[in-house]
Amino acid sequence: MIFPEFIQNIDEQLFFLINQKWGNNFFDAILPPIRDRLFWVPLYILITILIIWKFKKKGVLLILLLGLNFAISDQLSSSVIKPAVGRIRPCNDENLKEKVILRIDRCGVGKSFTSSHATNTFAFAVLCILFFRKRIRGLIPIALFWAFSISYAQVYVGVHYPLDILAGGLLGTIISLIIYTLAKKFLFPKWIPELLTQPKSNI
Repeated sequence: MIFPEFIQNIDEQLFFLINQKWGNNFFDAILPPIRDRLFWVPLYILITILIIWKFKKKGVLLILLLGLNFAISDQLSSSVIKPAVGRIRPCNDENLKEKVILRIDRCGVGKSFTSSHATNTFAFAVLCILFFRKRIRGLIPIALFWAFSISYAQVYVGVHYPLDILAGGLLGTIISLIIYTLAKKFLFPKWIPELLTQPKSNI
């Protein structure tokens, strides 16, 4: 067992609460597709266009930072933490998989801790909040709800435990805070304060 027994037991109880007891037709319709990375490609393209249109050359640098943020969060979760921890997904666990409601076509062969979906989405959401919170009305609740919904969907469809999501979200948040701090100090020491003092509006 990867984690202490009492933590594993709590995590399993929360998992089955979300995966089974809180299941409904509405969630069945919306949560499986929104966890698919390809579902959000049009949004990422739109965000890229808007940032470059608004900020020109600096916008390109912002997009590169967002891309770097994604690459670091994804690789740290998928290639470093998951192999090191080696936690099996609930839908692949021999002791649990018969009870799990798998709401997607396949469970996946990767490990479970941390959730890369949670890591990546929270890293993206938090970095966008840090850069644009003074310019876009309602960005903070919208971005956090977006990241939470995708992360929650991973538990709902049966491929991750809640603790995988919590740790992934925390990891993504920390990575974005580090990247933002470094960017503010070394890349945009004058421009970021200006970015953060602008009145709220559309990008």
